[in-house]
Amino acid sequence: MVTMKETPHIKPNGVEIAETVLLPGDPLRAKFIAETYLENAQCFNEVRGMLGYTGTYKGKKISVMGTGMGPASMGIYSWELINVFGAKNLIRIGTCGALQENIELYDVILGMGSATDSNYGHQFNLPGQFPLTASFELLQKAKNIADEKGQKVHIGNILSSEIFYHADPTVMKKWTDIGILSVEMESVALYWNAIQARVNALCILTVSDHMITGEHTTPEERQTAFTKMMEIALELA
Repeated sequence: MVTMKETPHIKPNGVEIAETVLLPGDPLRAKFIAETYLENAQCFNEVRGMLGYTGTYKGKKISVMGTGMGPASMGIYSWELINVFGAKNLIRIGTCGALQENIELYDVILGMGSATDSNYGHQFNLPGQFPLTASFELLQKAKNIADEKGQKVHIGNILSSEIFYHADPTVMKKWTDIGILSVEMESVALYWNAIQARVNALCILTVSDHMITGEHTTPEERQTAFTKMMEIALELA
């Protein structure tokens, strides 16, 4: 009798999880991607409503799974996908808030490096600061794919914050002044887990909110309208 791998948070019920996994924060975005882009998609997880699917895209097996919000949630799911299920390429496809005036709603950002206000990295007990960077291989390929599609992307450092509603309104301006492109909440845990396990990770983000102008998209658009980053991520596989 073969015992199938499972965790308290991911129960695949015999469905294989691919080495390349797309990771939207919203599980309904995972469902949309599976139903819209993948062939023969099978649901491999429904625990806590965090939907995950495996199917094929242009003949390549790909999985897609929601991660929830914040480094704690991303930390759990990405760690289990890497260390229990053998994921090798983890691509976050999420939303972010723009911190620079030249960036607009729906623009795509490739997170080359992740600055953070999180304590997630303290567990590694390093005697100094460690630069959280994306996989250069995935970053380079994503840029090439965007160029082939004629899709403009912004490449640079993003902020991974544990705080969505800041009590101090000047906090984001400080990150803006130092050149951070956007703010989101998950890349710190994803990049740390990938770096520690020697696997590949990249954050591909769509601007859903603008922290300077106050513009924002609707919840429905966040689930289904951000197709440019989805297609770049799928081609990476």
